Amino acid sequence: MLLWLAEILQEYIRAMAVFQYLTLRALFGVITALIISLLLGPWMIRRLNYLQIGQAVRSDGPQTHLTKSGTPTMGGTLILAAIFISTLLWTDLSNRYVWVVLVVTGAFGAVGWVDDYRKVVHRNPRGLPARWKYLWQSVAGLGAAVFLYYTAAIPAETQLFVPFFKNIALDMGLFYIVFSYFVIVGSSNAVNLTDGLDGLAIMPTVMIAAALGIIAYLSGHVEFANYLQIAHIPGAGELVVFCATLMGAGLGFLWFNTYPAQVFMGDVGALALGAALGVMAVMIRHEIVFFIMAGIFVMETVSVILQVASYKLTGRRIFRMAPLHHHFELKGWPEPRVIVRFWIITVMLVSFGLATLKLR
Repeated sequence: MLLWLAEILQEYIRAMAVFQYLTLRALFGVITALIISLLLGPWMIRRLNYLQIGQAVRSDGPQTHLTKSGTPTMGGTLILAAIFISTLLWTDLSNRYVWVVLVVTGAFGAVGWVDDYRKVVHRNPRGLPARWKYLWQSVAGLGAAVFLYYTAAIPAETQLFVPFFKNIALDMGLFYIVFSYFVIVGSSNAVNLTDGLDGLAIMPTVMIAAALGIIAYLSGHVEFANYLQIAHIPGAGELVVFCATLMGAGLGFLWFNTYPAQVFMGDVGALALGAALGVMAVMIRHEIVFFIMAGIFVMETVSVILQVASYKLTGRRIFRMAPLHHHFELKGWPEPRVIVRFWIITVMLVSFGLATLKLR
């Protein structure tokens, strides 16, 4: 929106041309989202407390979590508000990638909101039934995948690129739709599974968004893409602004979500942010690198799959409790130790993911 205004005004004020620079708009995006989160956060927490929208805690979980009962949830609404306002202000709204990520984020956020609302307002412990939850996630994820496939302008937009190799680009054909669908929906649910401790999910999300923003900028710049021998995706650079707003909104939310949390993001935030990361990885054609950087989310998901499979097949549990972070809690690790160590692992994985851009 402001880019459009700047384009009009630069005919009269030459200095307005500076808003054409992606990096400047990304900086303004992260600052705007951070300020919105910090300013609206206290009001939202008071409002959630007033409406008694509090977190219900499982009695069979770690006993230290019982004190969290009643903590306001659905705080992910704050993150999404900051992201949407900042993105609409600072991005080029004629860019289709921007609209895809906004629609996907909003759609998954809506699914999470309904699930949270049924749990905390209607006091329905099941929330949105799993089949309906997965159905609407599938509709949104599949819709995005189909749209991206049929609007692709160059072959690179639907090829699978393998890190560490210079010239491996696999033509996926219609399998692109299936693959992209699983990346988006899988990422959404993986972040949701990880969101079980104060700040555990939001900080890795911010770090991965920062890395995806760097890759988006490089992929959208023909000279940088050619130098690094990565896929050049025209228009993908605009996603750096969205990534910046996600970072700002996430850091602002972390101010209130850090241990001991004043508010939880709930499914409305976790499902939306996970889907946003997944669809961005798809659009910039770095799904495999994304899997590396999101290793914590992957491990949490795999721990649940292994736990369920082992219990059904053998009647025994592999972990004391799944997802994985609860296993370490039950081993005696204090919650802050689990959180910070998972953050440190994410820093290493994100760094390695970025290093693959040069290791080709």
